[in-house]
Amino acid sequence: MDPNNPGPEEYGQEGGGTSRSSEFETGGGPAPRQRPPRESLTSDFGQHAPALARTVQLVSGDFLLTVNPVDGSEIEPCPPAERPARPAKLTEAERAEVERAARPPVPPGPAQLPLPLLARRDEREKLVRLLARGRSVRLTGPAGSGRTRLLDTVAEDCADLAPDGVVRLNGHRRSADDLLHDLFYAVHDAPLHRPDRDELADHVREIGAVVVLDDLEFGGAALDELLDATPECAFLLGTTPDVPEPSAGAGIEEVALSGLDRAASLDLLKHAVGRDLTEDESNWAGDLWFESEGLPLRFVQAGALLRQRDRLRAGADAVDEFGVFEDVRPDETSYDPADGDEVPLPSLGEAAAPAPLLASRLSASARATLRFAVALGGEVPHQAHLPALVGDTHADAALGELAACGLVSAAGARYQLAAGVPAQLEAAGYADEAEAQARAAAQHYAWWTGHPSVTPERVCAEADAVLAALAVLSPLTTAVTEGEQSTAVQLARTAAPAFASGLHWSAWEKALRAGAEAARLAGDVAEEAYFHHELGIHALCAGQLDRARAELEASIGLRGALSDKRGTVAGRRALALVADRSGTPLALMPTAGEEVPEARYEESASPPRGVPMAFPELQPPSDTGLVVNRTVPSPSRPSTPSAKPGGGLKGLAKRNLVAAGAGALLVAVLGTVVTLGATSENDAGTPSENVGVNPSASQGVDDGSLGADPATGDEGDTGEATSRPTDPGPDGTVGTSDDPTPTASSSGEPSGSPSGTAKPEDPTKSPSASPSKSSTTKPTSPKPPTSPDPDPEPTETEPTEEPTDPGTTDPTTDPETPPPSNSNSASDSASSSPVETSASAPQSSDANTPGDPEQVI
Repeated sequence: MDPNNPGPEEYGQEGGGTSRSSEFETGGGPAPRQRPPRESLTSDFGQHAPALARTVQLVSGDFLLTVNPVDGSEIEPCPPAERPARPAKLTEAERAEVERAARPPVPPGPAQLPLPLLARRDEREKLVRLLARGRSVRLTGPAGSGRTRLLDTVAEDCADLAPDGVVRLNGHRRSADDLLHDLFYAVHDAPLHRPDRDELADHVREIGAVVVLDDLEFGGAALDELLDATPECAFLLGTTPDVPEPSAGAGIEEVALSGLDRAASLDLLKHAVGRDLTEDESNWAGDLWFESEGLPLRFVQAGALLRQRDRLRAGADAVDEFGVFEDVRPDETSYDPADGDEVPLPSLGEAAAPAPLLASRLSASARATLRFAVALGGEVPHQAHLPALVGDTHADAALGELAACGLVSAAGARYQLAAGVPAQLEAAGYADEAEAQARAAAQHYAWWTGHPSVTPERVCAEADAVLAALAVLSPLTTAVTEGEQSTAVQLARTAAPAFASGLHWSAWEKALRAGAEAARLAGDVAEEAYFHHELGIHALCAGQLDRARAELEASIGLRGALSDKRGTVAGRRALALVADRSGTPLALMPTAGEEVPEARYEESASPPRGVPMAFPELQPPSDTGLVVNRTVPSPSRPSTPSAKPGGGLKGLAKRNLVAAGAGALLVAVLGTVVTLGATSENDAGTPSENVGVNPSASQGVDDGSLGADPATGDEGDTGEATSRPTDPGPDGTVGTSDDPTPTASSSGEPSGSPSGTAKPEDPTKSPSASPSKSSTTKPTSPKPPTSPDPDPEPTETEPTEEPTDPGTTDPTTDPETPPPSNSNSASDSASSSPVETSASAPQSSDANTPGDPEQVI
């Protein structure tokens, strides 16, 4: 597994591959052909060209996924031409190769004789008999009871029972969905194809095999799901007693595995030592049997202790031959075979926890390997990585030493520390430098997983050790200086694309989550955005649309802050696909380098003086002679509807439509008014002859009155007090301070008389399009404007018609100048005499919506 020796035509490196995986990220151009390795050894010290980032295309369900380790994976609906054919089942020879790959590799070093399976004949026959009937069986035994050894033997006995043979799976840190995919790939030939859940169920339903599943970690409903999806399979499940039991209706037979009896235990110890036991050794083994309750693992380790004792008794010749006792304990180095002293048997305490004593008699490379395994949570690195990790070219032989002593046990295609060994080594101080050991392992794996010669399948085989290093370092990540990258982020960045390409998606998700946490702690925003993007792609492929939307939106937000346009575009494409699958439209949001109008949210309560916040306060020029009629909202109708969060942009579009309609209606009304004024006779009803001597707009806009009629303090000729507006109340209305009688200011109705009073009308009448009538006075000569105004507003004449229902006007808005298009149309046909009018245009049904164009002239 040397990364410097590339494999055969992996990812198109030899130029002859036609697989979709032979694509490289080279900045947009075609992938250049890699140069052959140089012959000169000194040339390796020169500068190397940057390694090409590999991209892999695979089909996930009905998606075409391009795993891009540079900018983030891209996903799109799979074109019909790219969809793979229905996968075919493997042949018998191919299944044998898959079964061989599922077993752990043979440790290097001298071959170890296999120990016999003792006192398990009844359990063995019962398991084979039940599986032959098509029944599923759950074999329960404590760790170290020889459960894996019994499963291997039964699997050999059942090789010819099912049409698809025997499938070996390992449930260590695997879910039910993971195991279904593992079963699918163990029987079918489907490279670069991951079926969705429905397609997977169709394929595994047709599999007829004996599935030997060891180290199962779940039960209950999850186990029912696994069994229901594979009705033609018979399962042999190996678990420990602490795993949840199957449901009552699962129909699984239970077989319990206990320890060996005394005779079988002594027989196993004799085979482990390779000779007959002395009387003292038999008595010592009897005490050990009572303490260990006959667990076979304890007698395998006890046999290793006796073998080491025999080597010590052999003298210096054994030391020279094996070369492994340079660092033995001081009390053992003082032993001299010439003195005739006997090497004492280990105490019962040492035999009960033999890991420290066994490790102390191993080579330095073996002890260093144990330190790495303890730091990685019990996961033993593959033997090919030990020379680089330990720093010894012959360190791969350490795995054979550990396996012979019973300190490691097989777990699928890998090795891990045997039951009870991690706790014993930690107590002996092997975890004192765990963080440094995990960091060294992570640095090595970050280089190895990112090397172009390492295939995704090899990375997936080392997934447990890689994820263990990430689990240790990710919470310990601290902020790094600019230009640097934390080890955990670097490892997750290189391993995650390999897990995705190797279709090990549970490891892919775990690596992404560890990387996102490490990037957040390190303050690396760009890498955090990448991990969130990949998590969104993973969730989309898994059918978890809500989680995919959240992850992609987080990634787009982070990349938008960094102005990463390529990454933002990739995220938006995936987010659009999520919206298409979920049927929920996505909210618009700004992209990098792009501006979007800000959405305004109005409050439901009216602002002071009843003026909506969306409308600015406009004052007409003083020379136009326009009367400013300020209206206040009616207590019975809110002035501003409450805006819902997220509806800002929709509200703007609605206001534009309302404004356009109201503007067109205003033009029509003003045209009618001008036509009536031009064709009417000069009779007593002409407004120009019915003007008073005291115009109400004699004061300017800069005298502090804000254009309103000031209170004079006397009732004048009308005999009524003039109303004075006060501060708005809690509901945004303005009342009068003196007269409780409703007036134009308090009721919201336009004033039709000089006194400001208005005749109430029936509010149930339908709105009318005719403008209301108001009393006018004869104006004086116009005054020059107090401030230059480049666009003075034209004056309008008012029709002499009876006032209509107050519902036709909006009492919540201030007078505004008409839009440029409307005012131009009106000024072309308006009368040139300076006549003051007070007209209100008819409103639409959404008159109270902030932003509706309203006019009070």
